[in-house]
Amino acid sequence: KFNVRGMACSACQKSVEKAVKNLKGVNEVSVNLLNNSMLVDRDDSISYKEIEEAVKNAGYEASLKDEKKEGEITKEDPFEEDYKNMKKRLFWSFLFMIPLFYIAMGSMMGFPQPKFFVGREGLLNLALTQLILTSPILIINKKYFTGGFKALFKGHPNMDSLVAIGSFSAFIYGIFVIYRLSNGFVMGNEELIKRYSHEFYFESAGMILTLITLGKSLEARAKRKTTSAINSLMNLAPEKALVEREGKEEIGR
Repeated sequence: KFNVRGMACSACQKSVEKAVKNLKGVNEVSVNLLNNSMLVDRDDSISYKEIEEAVKNAGYEASLKDEKKEGEITKEDPFEEDYKNMKKRLFWSFLFMIPLFYIAMGSMMGFPQPKFFVGREGLLNLALTQLILTSPILIINKKYFTGGFKALFKGHPNMDSLVAIGSFSAFIYGIFVIYRLSNGFVMGNEELIKRYSHEFYFESAGMILTLITLGKSLEARAKRKTTSAINSLMNLAPEKALVEREGKEEIGR
């Protein structure tokens, strides 16, 4: 039995199953999206390491489950670790997203803006500051890009692929706009400057990643709580029971 991390939808589940089923020596694979686990019926010709490597090449992470720890929440529990990682990513994403959103959208909402961001003279300052604030958000949430693009290039795109394409496209277009504005200032082309003065879209790239991370952190929290509740119910089951065999009562497990 394996723990599988990084799955977000049924497409992810099918990708993991397909990657492992294609291995020589694997008879049957069953992936459970709800508890992020995978059962593999295999021959001795294939090792656990090869199975883990196949899942990794598909854009996810797999590790052999420690049966001794099954039925209890520990530090090694995948949901506990995923939840902690998500909380950390969410905190740092919001730390950069809040000032990014303020300087990108604040003027539209009537909020005061620093003078070096206002008017024609502040356009490049505004664009470069948004670029600087967006870049850490992309780095913090790089998992969407590594997993999403890997799944896309292998021909089985998932939800992370859509997130990666959307945020990366907005970020690249923002960089393109900075170059066009620079050309406009150098050539004194006011029409070019006016055309691209409100088309940065860096906040879109940052917002997509931050909100998806918020959703996934809530999902990880819910899974953690659900698993804990199920394990608590399982622990209520008695280890021994009174069994009648051939008219005699005896204690069995």
